[in-house]
Amino acid sequence: MTVIARMGLGLAALGRPAYINLGRDGALPADRTVEAMREAAWRVLDAAYAAGVRRVDAARSYGLAEEFLAGWLDERGHRDVTVSSKWGYAYVGDWRMDADVHEVKEHSLPRFRDQLAQTRRLLGDRLAVYQVHSLMADGPLFADAGLLRALAGLAAEGVRVGFSTSGPAQAETVRRALDVEVDGRPLFTVVQSTWNVLEPSAGGALAEAHARGARVLVKEGLANGRLAVDPPPAVRKVAERHGVGPDAVALAAVLAQPWADTVLSGAASVRQLTSNLAATTVVLGEEELAELGALATPPGEYWDRRATLPWN
Repeated sequence: MTVIARMGLGLAALGRPAYINLGRDGALPADRTVEAMREAAWRVLDAAYAAGVRRVDAARSYGLAEEFLAGWLDERGHRDVTVSSKWGYAYVGDWRMDADVHEVKEHSLPRFRDQLAQTRRLLGDRLAVYQVHSLMADGPLFADAGLLRALAGLAAEGVRVGFSTSGPAQAETVRRALDVEVDGRPLFTVVQSTWNVLEPSAGGALAEAHARGARVLVKEGLANGRLAVDPPPAVRKVAERHGVGPDAVALAAVLAQPWADTVLSGAASVRQLTSNLAATTVVLGEEELAELGALATPPGEYWDRRATLPWN
């Protein structure tokens, strides 16, 4: 597999007018109408495809991301793009930057059925992976036999069933979810988790997931833009050495993990995407990886800070 084949595009920052990623202000249209955001999303999708990216990740809660993606696929006629999406959160921001609440979470059988129907109306048989959005180790899904059986039914139809994780207990969630079986078969075969040089705590669990045959997707490799907009000196130093931006170094550190099957870029513009994809040209040495590894912060501290990031 080529390095570019391990890159994917996440649409969290492109499907709705507000999100918590830093660095969106200058990247997106000043007037974030639906049409302007659709055009921005299509530009980034076109650039990603031209660069060789063939994996795109969306979610029901990413505003109109699924609709934008479906329209782009219909217009361009691409049949070689692997599409993943997520259910569990509903977008309630009413296309407003100043909404009090942007998304609401519910892991229930009715929510799964409703959102799967909505996703299928847009993406049809192009949906390859459907993930539980932000599963937690103590979440209600694990005790919901009806929901687990419905997820297994989707897997039996040929759609890979997975989950994403967030928070300081990601590793615990990954391990518990991978042990879930329905009729003697593992339910989840795809894992999407946050991993970056500031928050690498899920690495051991993700390596185990990869070893067990699950596909591992890594999100937030730039720590919601922190590593691109305000990188630590060590990241800047390595970036200068390789002649790339700090974002490329941060993503190269993710690509250096042998268990990371797909590394998602959350780019909001073609310029950001191009800078992100420069990660595929960077080979980090052991000393550089050690320098970057020293940046790890306690998970609780990392997630507390993430919770303070404003929607912008």
